[in-house]
Amino acid sequence: MLWQPSLPEKYRSLTDEQLAERIETRRRELGDDLLILGHHYQQDAVVRHADLSGDSLKLSQMAATESARRGTKYIVFCGVHFMAETAEILTPDSVSVILPDLSAGCSMADMAEYDDTVDAWETITAAHGPDWPGRIIPITYVNSSAAIKAFVGEHGGACCTSTNAADVFRWALEGGTKPRGADEPIQILFLPDQHLGRNTASRFGFVTEIDAARDGCEPETAVWSPREDHGGLTDERIASAKVLLWAGHCSVHKLFRPEHVTQARQRYADKGGVNVIVHPECSKEVVDVADLNGSTEFIIRTVSEAPPGSNWAVGTEVHLVNRLANAARERDVNVVMLSDCQCLCTTMYRIEPANLLWVLDNLAEGTVVNRIEVAPRVQDLARDALERMLAHVESAAPTPV
Repeated sequence: MLWQPSLPEKYRSLTDEQLAERIETRRRELGDDLLILGHHYQQDAVVRHADLSGDSLKLSQMAATESARRGTKYIVFCGVHFMAETAEILTPDSVSVILPDLSAGCSMADMAEYDDTVDAWETITAAHGPDWPGRIIPITYVNSSAAIKAFVGEHGGACCTSTNAADVFRWALEGGTKPRGADEPIQILFLPDQHLGRNTASRFGFVTEIDAARDGCEPETAVWSPREDHGGLTDERIASAKVLLWAGHCSVHKLFRPEHVTQARQRYADKGGVNVIVHPECSKEVVDVADLNGSTEFIIRTVSEAPPGSNWAVGTEVHLVNRLANAARERDVNVVMLSDCQCLCTTMYRIEPANLLWVLDNLAEGTVVNRIEVAPRVQDLARDALERMLAHVESAAPTPV
C-alpha cells in the first residue's frame, strides 16, 4: 500500500453539499480535459461525480477509448491502485492517470508479490524436471499489480476477467501463444485469486481439492501458498496438478458462506422464493449452491432485467448491492444482500469526495498530483498480457452515471 499524505484541513471542514458543489464547478472548468471514472464499488457520494462507471476492466477499456475520443488530458480513476495502473498501461503517455487516494489498494492484488511469483515459477519448473515435455502457462486475474501482469506477459500468459476467465482458460489449454502439441501437457498457474481460478477450473471438469475431499478421489488442482516453504506442496503434488491456484482471495467475497444461501432460501420460502446470484470470487462452496454466478456487469444486467415481483439475494460488495436495490425497487423487484455482514471494500472506501476535490483543485491550478506511472519495460510486458485478454473481451460501451 502506498502512503497518502493528509489533505489540507480546509477540505475536511467542508460539508457534503459544499464538496459536491465545488467538485461540479471544477468539472465544468476542466471540461473535456478531464475524465472521471467511478468503479461500481465506490460510495454514492463519489460515483455521482463520475462521467462513466463500470467494473475494473470496463473502466480501463473506456479510459483508452473515451480519452482518445474526447482529447482527455487527465483521467481521475475513482477505484484502486491496480485499476489505475491498467488504465495507465492502456492509454498514451500524454494522458495523466490519477488516483485520488494513493492508499486505495487491493488486498487481493497485494497477495501476489513479484519476488514470490519468480520464486514460485522456479520451484514449479524444477518440480517438473528437465525432461518434462509440457508447458506452464500463467494466467493472472486483472485484479493484480502491473508487475504481476508483466511477469505473466513475459512468460507467455494472459490476464483474465471474471467474465472471460473461461475463455482465457480455454486459450491456455489449447496452447496459448502457440498451438499445443498432440501429447503436450499444459499446466495453468492461476493467480492471485484462488476462488475464481478454482471455480473456472471446475467449469472445465477438473476435480478440485474440495470435490476430491468430498468424493474420495484424486484432485487435479492444488493451492500454492507463497507463505509456506515450497508453496506447501511436494514436488509430486506440484507436478501432478493440472491447475495451480495461488493462495489469494478477495476480502469482501470471502465473507459469504454456504449457510447464507440456506438462510436466504428459508427467509423467502413463503414469499415466492429467492434467486441467489454471487460473484465468482466467492468460494466454490458458495458458487455451487447459488443459482447464478458472474461478473459485476453480469450481476447488474441480470438484476436489471429481473421480472417484477421477484426476489434476489446478491453476494457482492455492499455499495453496489444497495445501488441495485434502490433502482430495482422502482420496478417492484426486491434485492437484498446475501449476508448481513458488512461486505465493504474498505480500500475502495478510502476515496472520498474530499480527495476528489483536492485532485481537481490541483488540476485547475496546473498541478498533477497522485499520478500513477508504470515503468516502460513493465508497461510493454503487461500490455502483452492485457492484449491477450482483450482478444477475448467485447468492446465496452460507455455507461454514463
